[in-house]
Amino acid sequence: QVQLVESGGGLVQAGGSLRLSCAASGLTVSLYNMGWFRQAPGKEREFVAGISRSGNSKYYADSVKGRFTISRDNGKNTVYLQMNSLKPEDTAVYYCAADADSGSFVFYQNYYQRHIYDHWGQGTQATVSS
Repeated sequence: QVQLVESGGGLVQAGGSLRLSCAASGLTVSLYNMGWFRQAPGKEREFVAGISRSGNSKYYADSVKGRFTISRDNGKNTVYLQMNSLKPEDTAVYYCAADADSGSFVFYQNYYQRHIYDHWGQGTQATVSS
């Protein structure tokens, strides 16, 4: 059974940092394209960052470029999202997701689309105070 378990959320002041973790079981993260999404109250779930299964391609939403970094530790079967220079508008529940089927070109075209991801975690809350 596939499980993605996020952790690392919490309350931080604006300008601070958090590192989110997504520990996978039942799948090998190096064989999947992985993504982070977030959902703020009253808003739709939106793409934040993605990493291809090869690890060679990383993608970011414009709103987080230069502040967030996605990475992967194959030995720990875990994906991370390092979030720096946090802003109040980054407050959301953050979700990890795994895409099994997309080849590199399809993932390049669709990494921001929720429908390509087959597995989702339960989310972790990150709150940034002003």
